[in-house]
Amino acid sequence: MIDSNFIKNTKLDSLNVSRETLRELEDYSSSIISRNKEINLISKSSEKSINIRHIEDSAQTIDLIDKKDIKTCTDIGSGAGLPGIVLAILMKRKNPQFKVIFYEKSFHKSNFLKEMSKKYNLNTEIHQKNIFEEKNLNTDAIISRAFKPLPVILDIATTNFKNFKYIILFLGKSGKDTLKDALKIWKFEYEEKKSLTSEESLVIKISNIKKKNG
Repeated sequence: MIDSNFIKNTKLDSLNVSRETLRELEDYSSSIISRNKEINLISKSSEKSINIRHIEDSAQTIDLIDKKDIKTCTDIGSGAGLPGIVLAILMKRKNPQFKVIFYEKSFHKSNFLKEMSKKYNLNTEIHQKNIFEEKNLNTDAIISRAFKPLPVILDIATTNFKNFKYIILFLGKSGKDTLKDALKIWKFEYEEKKSLTSEESLVIKISNIKKKNG
């Protein structure tokens, strides 16, 4: 059973999300719960709080994504589509030309992404591939949630992508320390916002990244 009053109680009202979009997000969360019986999309312990812990948590990045210089967003290690499917649903009415590209090596999870994309008529491109094996990729923004630690994401961005403008990541309660450690090795600019769903977490948008002494 998921939160039955998601539309009524959601924090996404502050993001100017339409009721039609909210209904699609709620239906998407129900689809995750239903398929979670067959595929490990999210932890069983987070099923009851899926709308806050996963849907709203993913959706809060929309104000970092909905920019004129971001036309494509690549979600690496997307799993159930968090945050990529959520962002594609949110952007569908804001900017139909906006595309989300997925790299998910799991056959079953990538098929789930394809099903959800078709179900909600989303502008997506889904690759059942291992992101570590891909080269010369192009995108405007790279986004990742609960996939790999910050240093690994920075390596992927600079090694496997030919062009990108931004990296958007979710950091937990040790996020500040993680940033400090990364800045010892990398030069980059970043903007941060406090998470809507956790007082201890941050969402960061990194740009102008370059490895020190590299």
